[in-house]
Amino acid sequence: MAKLVTIYGGSGFVGRYVAQRMARRGWRVRVAVRRPNEAMFVKPYGVVGQVEPVLCNIRDDASVREVMMGADAVVNCVGILEESGKNKFDAVQHEGAERIAKIAKELGVETLVHVSAIGANQNSDSKYAKSKGLGEAGVLDAFPSATIVRPSIVFGPEDQFFNRFAAMARMSPVIPLFGADTKFQPVYVDDVAHAVEQAATGEAASGIYELGGPETMSFRELIEHMLSTVRRRRLVLGLPLWLGRFMGHIFDFFGMISGGLLPQPLTHDQAVQLANDNVVSDGAMTFEDLGIRPIEMDTILPSYLWQFRPSGQYSDIKESAKKLKG
Repeated sequence: MAKLVTIYGGSGFVGRYVAQRMARRGWRVRVAVRRPNEAMFVKPYGVVGQVEPVLCNIRDDASVREVMMGADAVVNCVGILEESGKNKFDAVQHEGAERIAKIAKELGVETLVHVSAIGANQNSDSKYAKSKGLGEAGVLDAFPSATIVRPSIVFGPEDQFFNRFAAMARMSPVIPLFGADTKFQPVYVDDVAHAVEQAATGEAASGIYELGGPETMSFRELIEHMLSTVRRRRLVLGLPLWLGRFMGHIFDFFGMISGGLLPQPLTHDQAVQLANDNVVSDGAMTFEDLGIRPIEMDTILPSYLWQFRPSGQYSDIKESAKKLKG
């Protein structure tokens, strides 16, 4: 019988790519999510019955245990960028991660892969980074042979980074940035999934891998690169981080009193995170140790950011026509 992998958060941005890769390898894939009815799109990743979304709440022991029964490998892709309701950073990224690891050890799961993030640090001033760091510690304490992957900012068709700023550029003549000089090393989502696949199938040695793409750029440079891709001229305005933290407090307040109904352009915690570069650290295990050559941004960005160009899918045709007229 084919082996079984349970992927917590398997319908999320990174998780869906992991699910596709594991299905192509012939594994049965159990996609554990809070709303399985909204994750039906994962079923065609494999043959009939190979990939199944199932209900799970990682804040509950019984729920986590039920969907892990019989699994040969477990992958935890659950993560949040901002807190909402009961989904607090500590509950999801620390206690939830630790819960999955403890139950995996209890059930005798062969392999555990935990998706964290560059910048994870138990002592960080950022609640996000601190919860990631505590989650890693809890995972390794319960399951010492676990593999942890720490990607930098992840890009791809469903990302919340380039898509967000490209949408802003379509509407606004100015792109305000807090932490414009902060460095990032964007990594393609399927490259991250490839690393997870190797770890989940036992092809990679256990340990902590920091995953960054081939290009290191400042926040400002990334937005300017995005603007070039969508062929729009906009003023990129760098703003001080102290102002970002102050405005983040204000946005947090209005988000709280609206019950989360008002979208927050920035949270205080995100402003705190922007004080630190988000790049692979010296001496870390990387894609190179996995034999993976990460893809450059220019290979992928135009394939999904074309929709934000002034003429959308017809931009190339119109530009070619202008050259012919000239």
